Amino acid sequence: MDWTVYGPHALLIRFADEVGDAAFQRGRAIEAALERHPPAGLVEVVPSFTSLLLEFDPHEVPKPAEVAPELIKALRRAIAHPPKPGPVMEIPVVYDGPDLKRVAREHGMSVEAVTQLHCEPIYKVYMLGFAPGFPYLGELDSRLHTPRMSTPRTRVPQGAVAIGGEHTGIYPSDGPGGWNLIGHTEVRLFDPDRLSPGKAPEDMFLLKAGDRVRFVRRVA
Repeated sequence: MDWTVYGPHALLIRFADEVGDAAFQRGRAIEAALERHPPAGLVEVVPSFTSLLLEFDPHEVPKPAEVAPELIKALRRAIAHPPKPGPVMEIPVVYDGPDLKRVAREHGMSVEAVTQLHCEPIYKVYMLGFAPGFPYLGELDSRLHTPRMSTPRTRVPQGAVAIGGEHTGIYPSDGPGGWNLIGHTEVRLFDPDRLSPGKAPEDMFLLKAGDRVRFVRRVA
């Protein structure tokens, strides 16, 4: 684990060299430790595959580099005690995406085989990004790894279930995107109406980093 100053009021903590289950477990342990015992002046934690960005209130922590050494010591201890996994959320999917047959053809398998392989794993939400509430889900079966499209679509519908490289995900809202669309779900991942007085901004998102997900096939 190492760190670097990131702008005037933040630290970038690197806890792994590559994406994978070990990095996921480390990241969850660190986030849990920060939730239990947040350091003074911590404003926001932004997780990624192998790093965390910690933003501080400049009035409380004018020089983040000064608090970094002790913070790193505490986070290293936290890695030894990862949190227990939470429940698995089941998300129903209709496998009718416009790229499904092409993905099957490129991998030399049937549409049914692609569907089955996609439904088998329990995925982990590595992080949210790209669009509000968009979950990067791993670990996708290596037999389904498919490069992103060379020319992204200008509009992908809300709820589209897709494959991009070694990850799978769900588009939380209408917008552009270059992942391969294999199905859709009616489950809403991003809903501003969930934000009511007294609620945290995170309540707008159905999923958060560290959650576990299983896709369940549904017939249209």
